[in-house]
Amino acid sequence: MDRLTEMEAFATVVDQGGFTDAAKKMGISKSAVSKHVSSLEARLGARLLNRTTRRVSPTEIGLAYYDRARRVLNDAGEADALVTSMQSAPAGMLRISVATDFGVNHLSPVLGEFLRDFPDVNVTMELANRYVELISEGFDMAIRVGELEDSSLRARKIAETTRRMVGSPAYFQRYGRPTRIDDLNNHKLLHYSSQSSGNVWKIPAPSGEMRQVRSAGWLSVNDGQSLLNAAISGLGIAYLPSFLYADAMEKGLVEDAIPDLPADVQGIYAVYPPGRFTQPKVRAFIDFLVQAFAHKGPDTW
Repeated sequence: MDRLTEMEAFATVVDQGGFTDAAKKMGISKSAVSKHVSSLEARLGARLLNRTTRRVSPTEIGLAYYDRARRVLNDAGEADALVTSMQSAPAGMLRISVATDFGVNHLSPVLGEFLRDFPDVNVTMELANRYVELISEGFDMAIRVGELEDSSLRARKIAETTRRMVGSPAYFQRYGRPTRIDDLNNHKLLHYSSQSSGNVWKIPAPSGEMRQVRSAGWLSVNDGQSLLNAAISGLGIAYLPSFLYADAMEKGLVEDAIPDLPADVQGIYAVYPPGRFTQPKVRAFIDFLVQAFAHKGPDTW
């Protein structure tokens, strides 16, 4: 006989105080319940119930077994309910954290399509140039660019971007164009002020190693679009992702400062809390993002 059914029959008898009520609860005959319990006792080699003409009660062994069996049955019920919910349509509030630059320029334009496809999902999107604590701050997921910090979060790559140093043609005409990484020390650099590494650029050298360029810079600001605007205005050289500069470069507003250097390709990830199962609304949104950005990056945005 099925072990789980035997457990359920025994636990229901204990809960209901007898075979008759247990049979009604389970929707089977009284003899079937008795057969399941007898089979369980035979398999375990122990008497689990004291049976009298008036009442049924668990033995000492039966009571100990009941506590464990009830936990197993509850877990099985929760597992069944979880699978059912996982197959249900995405619905409810979806809280997302995303870097301002990517959120404004690329996520916002496609968000409407997702909401039309999934009308039962409500999205709350927070634009922030910081790493939020997903679980403690109540976010369902976040979109992060670059190397992921070590954590227990799950991640799925949705696209790639390239980081390059860019400046306007007017800037290069006035100050000259650097030809190697060391030349950057003599140029006006535009820094991202919220960067954890400070005013330090990590640049891939022709040899494949990562070189560090440290400079006070001429301008520091905590917004990538503002840095791009400053570069377009001829204020200096900015180190930006392609999802920000691609359009300006295509229009000739900025140029690659040192085009011979290797590309610094970085992943764009959807990260979400760990767990064996992913909520339908989160899974649906991540699948949507992968499809929405399937033809983007690393240089084409």
